[in-house]
Amino acid sequence: MFKNNFIRLLRNQNASTFSSASGEHTHVIVGAGSAGCVLANRLTENPNNRVLLLEAGPKDRVLNSLLLSWKIHMPAALTYNLCNSKYNWYYNTTPQKHVNNRIMYWPRGRVWGGSSSLNAMVYIRGHAFDYDRWVSEGAKGWSYDEVLPYFKKAQTHELGEDTYRGGNGPLHVSVGTQENPLFQAFLKAGQEAGYPLTSDMNGFQQEGVGKMDMTVHEGKRWSTASAYLRPALNRPNLHTEVNCLANKVLFDGLNAIGVEYIQSGTVKQVFASSEVILCGGAINSPQLLMLSGLGDADDLKKLDIPTVAHLPGVGQNLQDHLELYVQHKCKKPITLYSAQQPFNMVKIGLEWLTKQTGLGASSHLCAGGFIRSKGGLTHPDIQFHFLPSQVIDHGRKASECHAFQVHVGSLRATSKGWLKLQSRDPNVHPIIEPNYLETESDRWELRESVKLTREIFQQPAFDEFRGEEFQPGKQIQSDDELDAFVREKCDSAYHPSCTCKMGSTDDPMAVVDPQLKVIGVNNLRVVDASVMPSVVSGNLNAPTIMIAEKAADIIEEKEPMCLPKTPVYIPQNVENQR
Repeated sequence: MFKNNFIRLLRNQNASTFSSASGEHTHVIVGAGSAGCVLANRLTENPNNRVLLLEAGPKDRVLNSLLLSWKIHMPAALTYNLCNSKYNWYYNTTPQKHVNNRIMYWPRGRVWGGSSSLNAMVYIRGHAFDYDRWVSEGAKGWSYDEVLPYFKKAQTHELGEDTYRGGNGPLHVSVGTQENPLFQAFLKAGQEAGYPLTSDMNGFQQEGVGKMDMTVHEGKRWSTASAYLRPALNRPNLHTEVNCLANKVLFDGLNAIGVEYIQSGTVKQVFASSEVILCGGAINSPQLLMLSGLGDADDLKKLDIPTVAHLPGVGQNLQDHLELYVQHKCKKPITLYSAQQPFNMVKIGLEWLTKQTGLGASSHLCAGGFIRSKGGLTHPDIQFHFLPSQVIDHGRKASECHAFQVHVGSLRATSKGWLKLQSRDPNVHPIIEPNYLETESDRWELRESVKLTREIFQQPAFDEFRGEEFQPGKQIQSDDELDAFVREKCDSAYHPSCTCKMGSTDDPMAVVDPQLKVIGVNNLRVVDASVMPSVVSGNLNAPTIMIAEKAADIIEEKEPMCLPKTPVYIPQNVENQR
């Protein structure tokens, strides 16, 4: 009662600051990304909830037209938005001490759908053991058996439902279908090198090489905006606002009561009678917490931000995946280089615009794999994405020749970083320090990744296609030379996570508890990739959607789902590398 009266008092005092969006809301969600779109849909299934969804960027369609927004919705056009700031926060890290002081580029989605509107559309859940590890790290209730039902709930897989795949969810998932012979060469070469062929990297057996699952439906990117948000837009209990940058969470003592944001140069406030939910991702959510007075008290004091709750873990525990490109020229003109010539690009674009078919209907990461870097590991720590093309500088430079490549990287790095505010101004990006390659084990894994990729490319399946290796290049052979190559060429796989770590309330570095409630305050949750206790072994979009699906049940106080004792592949001889 006191809280509701306090909200009404604030409204009366600040009526001039409110827009039409400031009516009575039960929940205010900050961020219409991979998690926020899920929650907006699931929470408004309950007619008693009244949800306001705030997004810092624009809608994902211009004039509600998919065709006018082809740079988002055409799968093959993904690099356009990775290369500009229209829908992209365009973050950069600090100079990286162990990576030749290079500044790393971190694209993150700033649009309906968030990074699911910018990513490469690869659908990977991670390994079952990742989630069992989360439980050991304090995330009680998040074991594999307890998260698998939410992966399934989210998904409609084109091959139908089974023990692992979903068959009735909003998120359409398809199998990469492009018929370029280089994909089959990669799968065959992996088997020739001694790795198994897996029929479903997201099912019983992650380990091996196989076809990739994609969030592509009927030739279009199937982001969370398409899957979750758009079907809910006509509900009377959902209101959305775009181009509004959150300044801070509003508090009455330790109770979160609303959000202050800037829209069209005007400061506005909105209030939630139940909860405020942050879904900004691994950079924006900790940034907003710190701007709101939740973080390390000493750091907040330096910026004259009053401390609401001393939470030293906010912005800490930053984890990401690093990857490298191993590239070969192709002896046959069958790569995407031809498709990237101007006349062919027009033809491909017109086919996609009229029929949503052809080369424009895929991101072309249709094959990949997961392997173990050494014996003694129970599950893979190296990931491959195979591409029948050449990528230079995140796609910001055009391909130069017919070529193919593997994006290869390690999955569970031991180096951890942090992010901190450099200003009270929410427009100023935080300081991002991922601390890449601090540990020798991380350096060894990337060095070994190159060696293992080279071994696959030297298999007979590639003999008719394999031209000169031009990255790293045949002159790079010794460990010292490989280490120098790694330092010069490694880059982010765009998987920042873990900066609002989920854990037990007695963990001094935990930011949220297993119910995703921010520790030390009331009525505030974080739901996005930042809550991961540790990064999963794979891409992050599917796990983020799962987190939001499970969070919706937690918020609605529904009985948690569980699929006990689901079988998981373990190598017959773990002591062998393959």
